[in-house]
Formats: sequence, structure tokens, C-alpha cells
Amino acid sequence: MTVSVFDLGDDENRFSPDWLQRAHSFLDGVEGPLVTTGGGKFYSNGLDLDWLMANGDKASEYVADVQELFARVLTLPVPTVAAINGHAFGAGAMLAMAHDFRVMRSDRGYFCFPEADINIPFTPGMAALIQGKLTPSAAIASMTTGRRFGGADALSVGLVDEIAAEGDVVKVATERVQALAGKDRGTLGAIKATMFAPAVTALRTPA
Repeated sequence: MTVSVFDLGDDENRFSPDWLQRAHSFLDGVEGPLVTTGGGKFYSNGLDLDWLMANGDKASEYVADVQELFARVLTLPVPTVAAINGHAFGAGAMLAMAHDFRVMRSDRGYFCFPEADINIPFTPGMAALIQGKLTPSAAIASMTTGRRFGGADALSVGLVDEIAAEGDVVKVATERVQALAGKDRGTLGAIKATMFAPAVTALRTPA
């Protein structure tokens, strides 16, 4: 089965409204296994804070759209892998966490939830997403410290499932997801919806 590869972009890949629309449109057409990756030194830097500062009256709608993206990826009825080619910060790291698996570049790039250092608390939905994927100790180590994890450190605490050389990240991610191709969409979607029901409910509840 063909693997769909969603290229997040070749800049910081922040979640602008246009970017979010593109992401949702891409997911509408996904029928087989999914790999997401960036094209530069960033996987994603997350929220478009410049746009958010200039459009404060639309903040609630914007956050709801971001959280809907997380909920969709979390429960997508196909195998999913984030091929983390570079930095994954904040909501960009949360997007990676919403996938079934994560493969990160081993030599460069950081995986980081900087919220504790930039004074932006996690919404209940975002916290539930992260905590639904990590052990309590890993959640504390990553969510309360703002620590920047390189590939090996991210692997050691369970933030990612595998690390690979720069040129092999997408290849390794694709091989991992191809090995899971052919699962019944209805069954897989139901399993994920049940597994992550608390996170999905929190993500789809207005913050």
C-alpha cells in the first residue's frame, strides 16, 4: 500500500491558518499509512505566535483548530509516523506526539516543550495528549523543565521510538509504517478512539 508523505514545509513550519488548512486538506485524502516530515532544519516550531499576537480576537478559534488537528492525527485510522528531521518545539512536538510512532534525526535537532520557560501553560487538551503518550516520569521531565532533548536523549526517555541518520529519517519512518500497512481502517480507528478517548475529549472541548 502506498505511504502518504506530508511535507510540513521547509521553513519553521509554524501553524499559520493557511498551514492548518493545508494540513487538514491533506488528511482528508489520506487512505494509507502516513509519514510527516519537514524539509529544512525544522520539523515544526508549532504555534504561529506572530499571527496570534496580531489576531488576539481569534485566539480561541485558532487554538481549537490546532487541537482538532492533533485529535485527527491521534485517531487517524491508518498507521502514522512522524519523521522528525530537525527541531520540534511546542505544538510542533505535540503534533509529533499525536502520531503512533516517532523517528528522530540522531545528530542534530531538539525535541522540546518550552512552555515552562515561555510562560504559556498547556491547555487541558494539549496536556492530555502528551500524557496519553508518555510515562509519568517522562511527562514530568519534558513538560515541567523546558529541556531540549537531542535524539539520543529523546529516545532514552521515550519521547521518540527510534533515531536515524539525517538522510535515513524518512526512509526508516516509511519502513516502519509500511510494515503495518493493511490494517482494517474501521478497526484501527476504533482502537485509537478508545485508547485516546480522554485526550480527544479534552482536545475537542473549548479551552
